[in-house]
Amino acid sequence: MSFVRRGDRMNPSQQRAWDELSPRWVVKVPQGPRSTSIAPDAPPLDFTEVFGREAPVHVEVGIGDGATIAHVAEQHPEINFLGFEVFLPTTASALGRCKRAGVENVRIVVADAEQAFEQIIPPSSVTEVWTFFPDPWHKKRHHKRRIINPRFAASVAKALIQGGRWRIATDWEDYAEWIAGVMDGIPELVDEFPEGAPRWNLRPITRFEQRALNAGRKVADMVYVKR
Repeated sequence: MSFVRRGDRMNPSQQRAWDELSPRWVVKVPQGPRSTSIAPDAPPLDFTEVFGREAPVHVEVGIGDGATIAHVAEQHPEINFLGFEVFLPTTASALGRCKRAGVENVRIVVADAEQAFEQIIPPSSVTEVWTFFPDPWHKKRHHKRRIINPRFAASVAKALIQGGRWRIATDWEDYAEWIAGVMDGIPELVDEFPEGAPRWNLRPITRFEQRALNAGRKVADMVYVKR
C-alpha cells in the first residue's frame, strides 16, 4: 500500500461533522477484506447517480483535510469533484471544510485510490486527476509504496478522457525525478510543460506546501495530458 493506516479516533468536532455530513457527501463502495480496500465485485461508479447531475469530473487522490478540493469546488460549481482519502479523522475535517465553503459538488470515497482507479472508475470518464504532495517514501526499500508507479499511472491514463490532465506536485526532487521516469513509460500521457510547469494558481498553499517552503524545499509542479 502507498500509506500506513493510522488510528480512526476523531475529536468531538470531527465526529459531529462525520455524523452530520457523511450520509450526504460520502460515497459508500463495497468493502474488501481491509477497511480501505474495495470488494473485487464492486460495480463501476455512475457519476451521474453519485452527483445527481452530468458534469465534468475532477478527482483528487488524497484530499487530506479538504483544503484544496473545497477551495477549487467553491470556485467552480459547474464541475463535479470526487475525493479519495483513507483516514477517517481527516475525511471528517474535509467534510466540515466543504460545509463551511457551502459547496454541493463534492463527494468523498473512503478507500484506496489505487484500487479505485483499477476497479470502479470507468474508462474515459475523468477530466482531471490531482495528486498533490504524495508520501515520498524516502527509503529505497519503500519506493515500491509510492502511489505514483507504473501500474497506477496506467490506471489513471485509462480513466482520463482524451485531453484530460493529471496535475501533480511534490516538494522532493528525487520523487519528481521518479515521477518523470514513470511517465516516460506511459505513452498515452504527455508532459504539457517539459521545461517545468508553473504553479497552478487555483491550488491553495496547504500546510504541507508551507512546511516544505519553510524548510527551503522547492515545489515541483507537473502536468500530464492524455493524448
